[in-house]
Amino acid sequence: MNEPLAPESVIAGNRLERRLPDAKPTYADGEAVGEANRCLYCYDAPCVQACPTGIDIPGFIRKIATGNLRGSARTILSANLLGYSCARVCPVEVLCVGACVYNDWHRYPPIQIGRLQRYAVEKMFDAGKAATLLPRAPATGKKVACVGAGPASLAAAGYLALEGVAVTVYEQRALAGGLNTTGVAPYKMHVEGALAEVEFVRSLGVSLRTGVEVGRDVKPADLLRDHDAVFLGVGLGADTRLGIPGEQGAGVVGATAWIERLKLEPGFTFAGIQRVLVVGGGNTTIDAARELARLGVPEVTMVYRRTAAEMPGYAHELELARKEGVRLLERAVPKEFARDGGGRLMALRLADGRELPADLVILGIGQAKLRELVAQFPGVALDEKGFVVVDDATGRTGNPKVFAGGDALGGELVVTAVQEGKRAARAICAALGLTARADAPMLAGHR
Repeated sequence: MNEPLAPESVIAGNRLERRLPDAKPTYADGEAVGEANRCLYCYDAPCVQACPTGIDIPGFIRKIATGNLRGSARTILSANLLGYSCARVCPVEVLCVGACVYNDWHRYPPIQIGRLQRYAVEKMFDAGKAATLLPRAPATGKKVACVGAGPASLAAAGYLALEGVAVTVYEQRALAGGLNTTGVAPYKMHVEGALAEVEFVRSLGVSLRTGVEVGRDVKPADLLRDHDAVFLGVGLGADTRLGIPGEQGAGVVGATAWIERLKLEPGFTFAGIQRVLVVGGGNTTIDAARELARLGVPEVTMVYRRTAAEMPGYAHELELARKEGVRLLERAVPKEFARDGGGRLMALRLADGRELPADLVILGIGQAKLRELVAQFPGVALDEKGFVVVDDATGRTGNPKVFAGGDALGGELVVTAVQEGKRAARAICAALGLTARADAPMLAGHR
């Protein structure tokens, strides 16, 4: 049986993220049709080549232009079961939109593919028709367990369920969805959007068990014994710390933990905070800085040990942060935290002697790997960085019954996690002797 999706208190309305509206609101009907009609429907479209899940982008856009929203959503979801969240959180500027041929002409803006994709899928979600879009095969008697309920596991589980496999997803948190639920910048997607997508995947026949920790409540050996295959979509662990003096104590928090409180905790506030430092150079760091600026914090500074050109975060996101008032301090290496006699955070001292006053420091320098959990699955190896080693073509680990995808492999995008889940679903079906139907959704956008 499926567990309740979320306690009412967890998704209460008085969450701080609700103060941050969509940066790219959904299109009205006329806007969507107008934008769809700008598409040139390119042959061998570069936008399709740039999409990790291979969505037929000209195809779904043409269907919007002709009023076939059901067909448009079916085209999207066949290739990407999490097409709704990907439409909202994907860095389209460096993927499909960045590849649009309009960019080469420097006269007209590129087609807003993400917003059109969101429009088509959201219409089906709102009408309660999404679950009727994709064909489902009869039950096969095969069973698969998915560990973790992030994008990779949800994609694998959904595609397998459509092929008649009985799938159970195990999630240690009260809420499913992984970082889509706990970590996506609120101006891209609120918790409600992530949970609506989880409900869509469950409606395909997926069983979801929340509040169950694999390794404690359910043993990996039992999963391997009771299922024909196991998919590991375990994600990452706690925020990494700097390991410098003064770090322990109030006022120094991890970025993903802070963003999760912003998104989920009823009544969470940081009133009185005037100066915030966000340490790191990745996309999570930029997200946290933009959220702080949008929420009205007077001084928000990103602290990065190298230069802006060397930052792993997206340049377009950094530029937006700067426009919103975020300052970037380059070549700044933290040395220690300064606290007063009562332990209150006062400043961050740098290796070059500079001192940066701060009321709050947020650390966005990475997350721990879940090595202990993965090690409980025999035959599953980790590389030198702590990521699961898999076959590139199938996602199969060294254990022939275990597959993996998502953050466990070192990926950073929802869309690549979805593709890895889809890849594993195809491989699992092949390993279980299930012949893929000609209309099998997981064959759409095949790569």
